[in-house]
Amino acid sequence: MTEKLPLYHKLSVITIGLFIFFYILFISKEILVPLTFAWLLAILLNPIVNFLQSKKINKIVAIVLAIVLMILVSAGILFFIGTQVSKFVDMLPQLKQKAHELGHQGLSWFSDTFNITTPKLTAWIEEQKAKGMQSASGIVGTALGSVSGLFVGLFLLPVYIFLFLFYKPLLLTFISKLFSRDNHKVVADVLNETKGLIQNYLIGLMIEMSIVATLNSVALMLIGIKYAILLGVIGAILNLIPYIGGMVAIALPMLMGLMTDSPISALYVFLAYALIQFVDNNFLVPKIVASKVKVNALVSIIVVLIGGTLWGVAGMFLSIPLIAILKVIFDRIEALQPFGYLIGDDMPENDSVKKHSKKV
Repeated sequence: MTEKLPLYHKLSVITIGLFIFFYILFISKEILVPLTFAWLLAILLNPIVNFLQSKKINKIVAIVLAIVLMILVSAGILFFIGTQVSKFVDMLPQLKQKAHELGHQGLSWFSDTFNITTPKLTAWIEEQKAKGMQSASGIVGTALGSVSGLFVGLFLLPVYIFLFLFYKPLLLTFISKLFSRDNHKVVADVLNETKGLIQNYLIGLMIEMSIVATLNSVALMLIGIKYAILLGVIGAILNLIPYIGGMVAIALPMLMGLMTDSPISALYVFLAYALIQFVDNNFLVPKIVASKVKVNALVSIIVVLIGGTLWGVAGMFLSIPLIAILKVIFDRIEALQPFGYLIGDDMPENDSVKKHSKKV
Protein backbone atom coordinates (compact mmCIF):
# COMPACT_ATOMS: atom_id res chain seq x y z
CA MET A 1 0.00 0.00 0.00
CA THR A 2 1.48 3.32 -1.08
CA GLU A 3 1.47 6.23 1.35
CA LYS A 4 -0.04 9.46 0.03
CA LEU A 5 2.35 12.40 0.28
CA PRO A 6 1.12 15.49 2.17
CA LEU A 7 0.43 18.69 0.22
CA TYR A 8 3.35 20.64 1.66
CA HIS A 9 5.70 17.86 0.57
CA LYS A 10 4.40 18.01 -3.01
CA LEU A 11 4.66 21.81 -3.08
CA SER A 12 8.24 21.64 -1.78
CA VAL A 13 9.24 19.14 -4.48
CA ILE A 14 7.55 21.22 -7.21
CA THR A 15 9.22 24.45 -5.97
CA ILE A 16 12.67 22.87 -5.86
CA GLY A 17 12.12 21.31 -9.29
CA LEU A 18 11.05 24.65 -10.82
CA PHE A 19 14.04 26.42 -9.24
CA ILE A 20 16.46 23.86 -10.70
CA PHE A 21 14.71 24.01 -14.08
CA PHE A 22 14.85 27.82 -14.36
CA TYR A 23 18.40 27.90 -13.03
CA ILE A 24 19.49 25.49 -15.78
CA LEU A 25 17.72 27.68 -18.36
CA PHE A 26 19.54 30.74 -17.02
CA ILE A 27 23.08 29.33 -16.96
CA SER A 28 22.61 27.63 -20.35
CA LYS A 29 21.22 30.66 -22.21
CA GLU A 30 24.27 31.07 -24.47
CA ILE A 31 23.62 27.55 -25.82
CA LEU A 32 19.82 27.38 -25.62
CA VAL A 33 18.97 30.79 -27.15
CA PRO A 34 20.60 30.19 -30.58
CA LEU A 35 19.34 26.59 -30.55
CA THR A 36 15.78 27.74 -29.88
CA PHE A 37 15.93 30.42 -32.59
CA ALA A 38 17.38 27.86 -35.01
CA TRP A 39 14.63 25.35 -34.17
CA LEU A 40 11.88 27.91 -34.81
CA LEU A 41 13.49 29.11 -38.06
CA ALA A 42 14.00 25.52 -39.20
CA ILE A 43 10.27 24.90 -38.77
CA LEU A 44 9.59 28.11 -40.72
CA LEU A 45 11.91 27.07 -43.57
CA ASN A 46 10.68 23.46 -43.66
CA PRO A 47 7.91 24.12 -46.26
CA ILE A 48 10.47 25.72 -48.59
CA VAL A 49 12.75 22.69 -48.26
CA ASN A 50 9.82 20.33 -48.90
CA PHE A 51 8.83 22.36 -51.97
CA LEU A 52 12.36 22.25 -53.40
CA GLN A 53 12.60 18.53 -52.73
CA SER A 54 9.30 17.99 -54.54
CA LYS A 55 11.02 19.52 -57.59
CA LYS A 56 13.60 16.71 -57.47
CA ILE A 57 16.28 18.86 -55.86
CA ASN A 58 18.75 17.08 -53.57
CA LYS A 59 17.91 17.39 -49.85
CA ILE A 60 21.21 19.02 -48.89
CA VAL A 61 21.00 21.47 -51.79
CA ALA A 62 17.38 22.29 -50.90
CA ILE A 63 18.32 23.03 -47.27
CA VAL A 64 21.28 25.18 -48.32
CA LEU A 65 19.11 27.14 -50.81
CA ALA A 66 16.45 27.78 -48.13
CA ILE A 67 19.10 29.02 -45.67
CA VAL A 68 20.73 31.23 -48.33
CA LEU A 69 17.32 32.74 -49.13
CA MET A 70 16.80 33.50 -45.43
CA ILE A 71 20.26 35.10 -45.18
CA LEU A 72 19.67 37.25 -48.28
CA VAL A 73 16.33 38.52 -46.98
CA SER A 74 17.84 39.23 -43.54
CA ALA A 75 20.85 40.98 -45.12
CA GLY A 76 18.55 43.17 -47.22
CA ILE A 77 16.60 44.24 -44.14
CA LEU A 78 19.79 44.89 -42.16
CA PHE A 79 21.28 46.88 -45.05
CA PHE A 80 18.18 49.07 -45.22
CA ILE A 81 18.27 49.70 -41.45
CA GLY A 82 22.02 50.33 -41.62
CA THR A 83 21.65 53.06 -44.25
CA GLN A 84 19.08 54.79 -42.05
CA VAL A 85 21.29 54.47 -38.97
CA SER A 86 24.28 55.98 -40.82
CA LYS A 87 22.20 59.08 -41.57
CA PHE A 88 21.10 59.22 -37.95
CA VAL A 89 24.71 59.09 -36.70
CA ASP A 90 25.56 62.22 -38.69
CA MET A 91 23.04 64.18 -36.62
CA LEU A 92 24.22 62.95 -33.20
CA PRO A 93 26.20 66.15 -32.34
CA GLN A 94 23.10 68.30 -32.96
CA LEU A 95 20.93 65.93 -30.92
CA LYS A 96 23.47 66.02 -28.09
CA GLN A 97 23.42 69.81 -28.08
CA LYS A 98 19.61 69.88 -28.11
CA ALA A 99 19.47 67.33 -25.30
CA HIS A 100 21.83 69.50 -23.25
CA GLU A 101 19.59 72.53 -23.78
CA LEU A 102 16.47 70.59 -22.83
CA GLY A 103 18.23 69.23 -19.75
CA HIS A 104 19.23 72.76 -18.69
CA GLN A 105 15.65 73.98 -19.15
CA GLY A 106 14.29 71.04 -17.17
CA LEU A 107 16.83 71.69 -14.42
CA SER A 108 15.78 75.32 -14.16
CA TRP A 109 12.08 74.39 -14.06
CA PHE A 110 12.67 71.78 -11.35
CA SER A 111 14.73 74.23 -9.31
CA ASP A 112 12.08 76.98 -9.51
CA THR A 113 9.16 74.63 -8.84
CA PHE A 114 10.56 72.77 -5.81
CA ASN A 115 12.75 75.55 -4.36
CA ILE A 116 15.96 73.58 -4.76
CA THR A 117 18.98 75.59 -5.74
CA THR A 118 20.50 74.82 -9.11
CA PRO A 119 24.02 74.22 -7.70
CA LYS A 120 22.66 71.43 -5.47
CA LEU A 121 20.95 69.76 -8.40
CA THR A 122 24.07 70.16 -10.54
CA ALA A 123 26.25 68.68 -7.81
CA TRP A 124 23.90 65.69 -7.46
CA ILE A 125 23.91 65.13 -11.23
CA GLU A 126 27.71 65.30 -11.36
CA GLU A 127 27.89 62.82 -8.49
CA GLN A 128 25.69 60.39 -10.38
CA LYS A 129 27.83 60.87 -13.50
CA ALA A 130 30.96 60.05 -11.49
CA LYS A 131 29.36 56.87 -10.14
CA GLY A 132 28.34 55.92 -13.65
CA MET A 133 31.88 56.43 -14.96
CA GLN A 134 33.28 54.17 -12.22
CA SER A 135 31.14 51.29 -13.39
CA ALA A 136 31.59 52.10 -17.09
CA SER A 137 34.49 49.68 -17.55
CA GLY A 138 32.41 46.79 -16.23
CA ILE A 139 29.48 47.72 -18.45
CA VAL A 140 31.72 48.00 -21.52
CA GLY A 141 33.25 44.62 -20.77
CA THR A 142 29.83 43.03 -20.41
CA ALA A 143 28.64 44.69 -23.62
CA LEU A 144 31.68 43.46 -25.55
CA GLY A 145 31.10 39.97 -24.22
CA SER A 146 27.46 40.14 -25.29
CA VAL A 147 28.40 41.38 -28.76
CA SER A 148 30.98 38.64 -29.19
CA GLY A 149 28.42 36.09 -28.02
CA LEU A 150 25.93 37.51 -30.51
CA PHE A 151 28.36 37.11 -33.42
CA VAL A 152 29.15 33.54 -32.37
CA GLY A 153 25.41 32.81 -32.18
CA LEU A 154 24.77 34.35 -35.60
CA PHE A 155 27.61 32.31 -37.09
CA LEU A 156 26.29 29.07 -35.59
CA LEU A 157 22.63 29.79 -36.38
CA PRO A 158 22.75 28.63 -40.05
CA VAL A 159 24.67 25.53 -38.95
CA TYR A 160 22.03 24.68 -36.34
CA ILE A 161 19.22 25.29 -38.84
CA PHE A 162 20.89 23.01 -41.40
CA LEU A 163 21.33 20.25 -38.84
CA PHE A 164 17.73 20.51 -37.58
CA LEU A 165 16.40 20.25 -41.15
CA PHE A 166 18.80 17.49 -42.18
CA TYR A 167 18.17 15.34 -39.12
CA LYS A 168 14.42 16.00 -38.99
CA PRO A 169 13.48 12.32 -39.67
CA LEU A 170 15.89 11.17 -36.97
CA LEU A 171 14.51 13.64 -34.41
CA LEU A 172 10.89 12.77 -35.19
CA THR A 173 11.60 9.05 -34.91
CA PHE A 174 13.39 9.64 -31.59
CA ILE A 175 10.34 11.49 -30.20
CA SER A 176 8.00 8.71 -31.32
CA LYS A 177 10.22 6.08 -29.65
CA LEU A 178 9.90 7.93 -26.32
CA PHE A 179 6.21 6.97 -26.18
CA SER A 180 4.31 3.72 -26.44
CA ARG A 181 2.63 2.76 -29.70
CA ASP A 182 -0.79 3.56 -28.20
CA ASN A 183 0.25 7.22 -27.81
CA HIS A 184 1.79 7.66 -31.29
CA LYS A 185 -1.35 9.26 -32.71
CA VAL A 186 -1.48 11.85 -29.91
CA VAL A 187 2.24 12.56 -30.34
CA ALA A 188 1.80 12.98 -34.11
CA ASP A 189 -1.14 15.34 -33.55
CA VAL A 190 0.90 17.44 -31.08
CA LEU A 191 3.87 17.64 -33.47
CA ASN A 192 1.70 18.60 -36.45
CA GLU A 193 -0.22 21.19 -34.46
CA THR A 194 3.00 22.63 -33.03
CA LYS A 195 4.56 22.85 -36.50
CA GLY A 196 1.51 24.59 -37.95
CA LEU A 197 1.24 26.93 -34.97
CA ILE A 198 4.88 28.07 -35.22
CA GLN A 199 4.73 28.53 -38.99
CA ASN A 200 1.48 30.50 -38.88
CA TYR A 201 2.59 32.52 -35.87
CA LEU A 202 5.93 33.58 -37.34
CA ILE A 203 4.43 34.39 -40.75
CA GLY A 204 1.61 36.33 -39.10
CA LEU A 205 4.14 38.17 -36.93
CA MET A 206 6.16 39.25 -39.98
CA ILE A 207 3.01 40.47 -41.77
CA GLU A 208 1.90 42.41 -38.69
CA MET A 209 5.39 43.90 -38.23
CA SER A 210 5.45 45.08 -41.87
CA ILE A 211 2.04 46.75 -41.56
CA VAL A 212 2.93 48.43 -38.23
CA ALA A 213 6.29 49.63 -39.62
CA THR A 214 4.50 51.19 -42.61
CA LEU A 215 1.87 52.86 -40.41
CA ASN A 216 4.52 54.17 -37.99
CA SER A 217 6.73 55.55 -40.75
CA VAL A 218 3.85 57.25 -42.61
CA ALA A 219 2.53 58.81 -39.39
CA LEU A 220 5.97 60.15 -38.39
CA MET A 221 6.59 61.55 -41.88
CA LEU A 222 3.23 63.36 -41.82
CA ILE A 223 4.08 64.83 -38.40
CA GLY A 224 7.50 65.87 -39.67
CA ILE A 225 9.70 63.77 -37.37
CA LYS A 226 13.21 63.21 -38.70
CA TYR A 227 14.33 59.65 -39.49
CA ALA A 228 10.71 58.60 -39.65
CA ILE A 229 11.43 55.34 -41.49
CA LEU A 230 14.16 54.27 -39.04
CA LEU A 231 12.02 55.05 -36.00
CA GLY A 232 8.99 53.42 -37.61
CA VAL A 233 10.88 50.18 -38.28
CA ILE A 234 12.46 50.17 -34.80
CA GLY A 235 9.00 50.72 -33.30
CA ALA A 236 7.59 47.78 -35.26
CA ILE A 237 10.46 45.53 -34.10
CA LEU A 238 10.00 46.59 -30.47
CA ASN A 239 6.29 45.95 -30.86
CA LEU A 240 7.14 42.24 -31.18
CA ILE A 241 7.76 42.29 -27.42
CA PRO A 242 4.19 42.16 -26.07
CA TYR A 243 2.99 45.19 -24.09
CA ILE A 244 6.46 46.30 -22.90
CA GLY A 245 7.93 46.91 -26.36
CA GLY A 246 4.99 49.11 -27.38
CA MET A 247 5.73 51.60 -24.60
CA VAL A 248 9.40 51.88 -25.58
CA ALA A 249 8.39 52.20 -29.25
CA ILE A 250 6.28 55.29 -28.41
CA ALA A 251 8.98 56.88 -26.22
CA LEU A 252 11.70 56.97 -28.93
CA PRO A 253 9.91 59.11 -31.56
CA MET A 254 8.48 61.32 -28.80
CA LEU A 255 12.02 62.08 -27.64
CA MET A 256 13.06 62.74 -31.22
CA GLY A 257 10.14 65.17 -31.57
CA LEU A 258 11.15 66.99 -28.40
CA MET A 259 14.80 67.27 -29.46
CA THR A 260 14.30 68.21 -33.10
CA ASP A 261 11.01 70.08 -33.18
CA SER A 262 8.64 71.13 -30.37
CA PRO A 263 6.59 69.61 -27.53
CA ILE A 264 3.48 69.67 -29.72
CA SER A 265 5.23 67.24 -32.11
CA ALA A 266 5.76 64.82 -29.23
CA LEU A 267 2.05 65.06 -28.44
CA TYR A 268 1.15 64.35 -32.08
CA VAL A 269 3.48 61.33 -32.02
CA PHE A 270 1.79 60.04 -28.87
CA LEU A 271 -1.68 60.41 -30.40
CA ALA A 272 -0.62 58.81 -33.70
CA TYR A 273 1.07 55.85 -32.01
CA ALA A 274 -1.87 55.41 -29.64
CA LEU A 275 -4.16 55.16 -32.68
CA ILE A 276 -1.81 52.71 -34.40
CA GLN A 277 -1.60 50.62 -31.22
CA PHE A 278 -5.40 50.58 -31.04
CA VAL A 279 -5.64 49.37 -34.65
CA ASP A 280 -2.88 46.83 -34.04
CA ASN A 281 -4.31 45.40 -30.81
CA ASN A 282 -7.95 45.31 -31.94
CA PHE A 283 -7.69 44.45 -35.64
CA LEU A 284 -4.23 43.31 -36.78
CA VAL A 285 -3.23 41.07 -33.86
CA PRO A 286 -6.61 39.29 -33.49
CA LYS A 287 -6.89 38.67 -37.25
CA ILE A 288 -3.25 37.91 -38.10
CA VAL A 289 -1.39 36.76 -34.98
CA ALA A 290 -3.64 36.05 -32.01
CA SER A 291 -5.87 33.78 -34.08
CA LYS A 292 -2.86 31.47 -34.33
CA VAL A 293 -1.77 31.65 -30.66
CA LYS A 294 -4.43 31.58 -27.95
CA VAL A 295 -2.60 33.03 -24.92
CA ASN A 296 -4.29 35.48 -22.55
CA ALA A 297 -2.80 38.86 -21.68
CA LEU A 298 -1.96 38.05 -18.04
CA VAL A 299 0.08 34.97 -18.95
CA SER A 300 1.69 36.87 -21.87
CA ILE A 301 3.00 39.62 -19.57
CA ILE A 302 4.26 37.15 -16.96
CA VAL A 303 6.12 34.94 -19.46
CA VAL A 304 7.62 37.98 -21.20
CA LEU A 305 9.02 39.20 -17.87
CA ILE A 306 10.30 35.72 -17.00
CA GLY A 307 11.82 35.37 -20.47
CA GLY A 308 13.53 38.76 -20.14
CA THR A 309 14.95 37.78 -16.73
CA LEU A 310 16.28 34.44 -17.97
CA TRP A 311 17.42 35.18 -21.53
CA GLY A 312 17.29 38.98 -21.90
CA VAL A 313 15.69 40.53 -24.99
CA ALA A 314 15.89 37.21 -26.85
CA GLY A 315 13.82 35.63 -24.09
CA MET A 316 11.14 38.29 -24.51
CA PHE A 317 10.83 37.48 -28.21
CA LEU A 318 10.80 33.72 -27.65
CA SER A 319 8.46 33.66 -24.66
CA ILE A 320 5.13 33.83 -26.53
CA PRO A 321 5.77 31.07 -29.13
CA LEU A 322 7.23 28.81 -26.43
CA ILE A 323 4.28 29.25 -24.07
CA ALA A 324 1.94 28.65 -27.01
CA ILE A 325 3.72 25.36 -27.72
CA LEU A 326 3.34 24.40 -24.06
CA LYS A 327 -0.38 25.11 -24.34
CA VAL A 328 -0.67 22.69 -27.27
CA ILE A 329 1.07 20.00 -25.20
CA PHE A 330 -0.97 20.72 -22.05
CA ASP A 331 -4.24 20.53 -23.99
CA ARG A 332 -3.35 17.01 -25.18
CA ILE A 333 -2.40 15.59 -21.75
CA GLU A 334 -5.40 15.06 -19.49
CA ALA A 335 -3.57 15.74 -16.22
CA LEU A 336 -2.22 19.06 -17.57
CA GLN A 337 -5.38 20.32 -19.30
CA PRO A 338 -6.23 22.76 -16.45
CA PHE A 339 -2.90 24.52 -17.07
CA GLY A 340 -3.63 24.68 -20.81
CA TYR A 341 -6.99 26.26 -20.00
CA LEU A 342 -5.28 28.78 -17.68
CA ILE A 343 -2.86 29.83 -20.45
CA GLY A 344 -5.62 30.24 -23.06
CA ASP A 345 -8.02 33.13 -23.55
CA ASP A 346 -11.33 31.22 -23.53
CA MET A 347 -13.36 33.05 -20.91
CA PRO A 348 -16.01 30.93 -19.14
CA GLU A 349 -19.69 31.78 -19.50
CA ASN A 350 -21.21 34.08 -16.86
CA ASP A 351 -23.51 31.34 -15.61
CA SER A 352 -20.55 29.01 -15.14
CA VAL A 353 -18.65 31.67 -13.22
CA LYS A 354 -21.61 32.34 -10.91
CA LYS A 355 -22.10 28.63 -10.26
CA HIS A 356 -18.46 28.11 -9.27
CA SER A 357 -18.32 31.34 -7.24
CA LYS A 358 -21.28 30.13 -5.14
CA LYS A 359 -19.42 26.93 -4.37
CA VAL A 360 -16.38 28.93 -3.31
